[in-house]
Amino acid sequence: MKLFNSITQNQERLNPVNKNKINMYVCGPTVYNYFHIGNARVFVFFDVVRRYLEHRNYNVNYVQNFTDIDDKLIEKSNEIGVTVSELAENMIEAYFKDARALGVKDADFHPKATEHINDMIDAISRLIEKGLAYETDKDVYFDTTKFPEYGKLSGQDISKLQSGSRIEVDPYKKNPLDFVLWKKAKPKEPSWDSPWGKGRPGWHIECTAMSRKYLGDTLDIHAGGEDLAFPHHENEVAQSEGLTGKLFTRHWMHARFLQIESKKMGKSLGNQLMVRDLLQKHPPLALRFFLLSAHYRNPLNYTEELLQSAKSSVERLNTAYKNLKYALDECAVQNQSKEYSDNKQIEEYKNKFYRAMDNDFNTADAISVMFEVVKEVNNYLALPSRDYVELKNFKETLDNFDSIMGLIERVEQKSLDREIEVLIEKRQQARSNKDFATADKIRDELLQRGITLEDTPHGVRWKYIE
Repeated sequence: MKLFNSITQNQERLNPVNKNKINMYVCGPTVYNYFHIGNARVFVFFDVVRRYLEHRNYNVNYVQNFTDIDDKLIEKSNEIGVTVSELAENMIEAYFKDARALGVKDADFHPKATEHINDMIDAISRLIEKGLAYETDKDVYFDTTKFPEYGKLSGQDISKLQSGSRIEVDPYKKNPLDFVLWKKAKPKEPSWDSPWGKGRPGWHIECTAMSRKYLGDTLDIHAGGEDLAFPHHENEVAQSEGLTGKLFTRHWMHARFLQIESKKMGKSLGNQLMVRDLLQKHPPLALRFFLLSAHYRNPLNYTEELLQSAKSSVERLNTAYKNLKYALDECAVQNQSKEYSDNKQIEEYKNKFYRAMDNDFNTADAISVMFEVVKEVNNYLALPSRDYVELKNFKETLDNFDSIMGLIERVEQKSLDREIEVLIEKRQQARSNKDFATADKIRDELLQRGITLEDTPHGVRWKYIE
């Protein structure tokens, strides 16, 4: 298994600290608002990475934090007239609702920054003791000149970075690139006691403290969106390696930006698309499919046309799967089966799928393999006779792939199925009573819902139209 490492700019073999264990940290949301579709790309893709690693028998310890104290939270809470903690809790609840709708599994741990203040204070104290940080009348800062490798993750030419462009102008800093570890309290802002007086942590030290607490000094994978590479992840490297003297992360992964109609998405441009709003208009699986339809290191462009295409693709996949399940149930009832099935083609599909995912988690190619199987399924279902073992192989293959991709509807539809069966019974009764107008009307209604009827020696069967 190979993945692209942002810090070396090379594709490398996955090389965890412990052979069969992966400690993985993905930067979570700053919970001042609902998350947008750009955030969703990160959450969904790394959900698939985690699923695939687990599928390949790694014991994955997956941590995704919540930044629940930050300038943005304070500003938003003042704007809407609630406390910072109330805003954070509401947005965390909303995150879980929307992320779960997209099929994103909960992390093993979801630490909140405010629950780890003492860990951050301890880390800052040790950095000061080591001469890597300093206190001013305003705040406590990390001294980037004391970490010679600063810039190694993002590839920034530190000598050319200009104060005031991407770096906050602050006359209290020794150097423009120095960053805040502890912000001293301002009136009416949340604060905690510390050796430097009341205050709150800087953003970067939060992730250093939380990742070390749950995953140790050296992570196997640290991930997030490409916007976090500098300065956030760069600062994490400096803090963490300065603190421990050990390599902070073996593999860095960054997902590329998502654009809206070929334009950069941003609050200032007024084109941010919140997942919560999109879920009101589009099926969750269509959104998930769209977010996985391009390689994570390629840009992804959102358009309504592409999302409609994703919807059609998901429907095609799910229709084939439902028809396969129906055929499998029917075959089981008829007890038709060979003792042996040649599954060389199935094995080739599996190998092709794994090759795609082993090659830097190429979800686009992996999805293509799923649709090759769908084509085979549809061709097989068109044959006059089917075999139970063959059908079972197809279903197990799709189940196998989908345990990673999460694109097949898994919600039980017993109530919907029963509603359809009641309509079929009414149609049969109408036909018995020679009320063909009613029978035709029911058939037309079912067709409009994408359901076709098939008369078999064992009665009327129904299936979804391909």
